[in-house]
Amino acid sequence: MVTTIIRNFIRFIILILVQVLIIKNIELGRFVNPFLYILFIIALPFETPKWLLLLSGFLLGITIDMFYNTMGMHAAATVFMAYIRPSILNLFSPREGYEFGTQPTIQYLGVPWFLSYSAILIVLHHFILFYLEVFRFSEFFPTLIRIIVSSVSTLVLVVLSQYLFQSKKEVE
Repeated sequence: MVTTIIRNFIRFIILILVQVLIIKNIELGRFVNPFLYILFIIALPFETPKWLLLLSGFLLGITIDMFYNTMGMHAAATVFMAYIRPSILNLFSPREGYEFGTQPTIQYLGVPWFLSYSAILIVLHHFILFYLEVFRFSEFFPTLIRIIVSSVSTLVLVVLSQYLFQSKKEVE
């Protein structure tokens, strides 16, 4: 239990630092905005209480808002993502349920499951974030393109990080 808390706290700090110090400073164009920091919410253990999910989403989003100067938009998007996460997990739940003490990873549940689960959460996060940022119907289609392109780039980073940094030991 304590090691899980420490591991998730370290993941929280590392993902924020990577987002703010590296990804934010890479200019990928107007339509490509990857947000790797949302991997924190995606990778939390299955049995994380809803109140802790919402609190974690808020703290994660408001921290990113401070660095991006976005006045609560990331907080709103990550809280929504944390709120909808249990429903998405139930949607993809195996018949026998999830094993206690595990996390949603590629190594544990496989590539198709992880891609479906994380892609839905990423698209929902980006949808809320970008439409809050634009906040007008005249920009609907350019914003939709931005959501799609940014979601794909974020998903690629999330999957790459799963392969690069997830150890087999965490699965067992």
